[in-house]
Amino acid sequence: MPELPEVETVRRGLSALIVGKTIANETHDTEKGFPNAPDDVQAFMIGATVTAVERRAKVLMINLSTDYTLLVHLKMTGQMVYVDPETRFGAGHPNDSLVDALPDRSTRVTIVFSDGAQLFFNDQRKFGWMRLLPTIEVPNIDFMKKVGPEPLAAEFTPEEFAQRFERRQRTNIKAALLDQTIVAGVGNIYADEALWGAKLHPRRLVSSLGANDFHSLYRKLREVMTLAIEKGGSSNHTYVNAEGKRGSYMDFARAFRREGLPCPRCGTTIEKLRVAGRGTHICPHCQVI
Repeated sequence: MPELPEVETVRRGLSALIVGKTIANETHDTEKGFPNAPDDVQAFMIGATVTAVERRAKVLMINLSTDYTLLVHLKMTGQMVYVDPETRFGAGHPNDSLVDALPDRSTRVTIVFSDGAQLFFNDQRKFGWMRLLPTIEVPNIDFMKKVGPEPLAAEFTPEEFAQRFERRQRTNIKAALLDQTIVAGVGNIYADEALWGAKLHPRRLVSSLGANDFHSLYRKLREVMTLAIEKGGSSNHTYVNAEGKRGSYMDFARAFRREGLPCPRCGTTIEKLRVAGRGTHICPHCQVI
């Protein structure tokens, strides 16, 4: 599943391409990927103009002039591919659908704009979805009510970050970081990178961390996510940025997928463990439990 930097990379690319365009038509293959009432689509999507492309946690939000929003979750293998006579931009799972003729057998939804440009939502594994809702109702859906704060929000302070973990005192810090109800959008890659940066072992219990530990983890998490967005995400084998190029953050990774290589900080060999059900990368010298 993509992490916050990958989805933010997709958002930025689409925002530059489709804002201001008017939707002329829509087709889809099944209701699973496009669970919307035909009357609502006709009334609130067809003829609407895209006013903004936003993101909350790992969900894209395409806002429309009708005060409705298309929520898009790419899940494991989703793609958004924009095509017009002069331009082709793709974002998502890097298979041949990014470059071959569309629609193809992975295409779940096709949106045609009034100028002839098209936006394809492709998904090989059929886990992703595109859902049309009144914009005012978006904050009230279960996901939005449960998801934690955005880790890069300007108003999100180190103190609030530490407070978010108070109810998970008996949980290891990596599992707590991966809990989307505590902080939004953090997945395996950036959890490992932030914990390495803060010199915290992923198996340490939340209750063992002090104010300085949380402050360091807050700072390192924001650093690695900011860098990942600047570099177009991690790609992590399944994601590319809005120009169809693989993200380059993995070139800068300090721990993730570096098992057997020297720690960039102390030279000790990076090890791979299993923590919180996930492959986890640490320096056994810098990150002592």
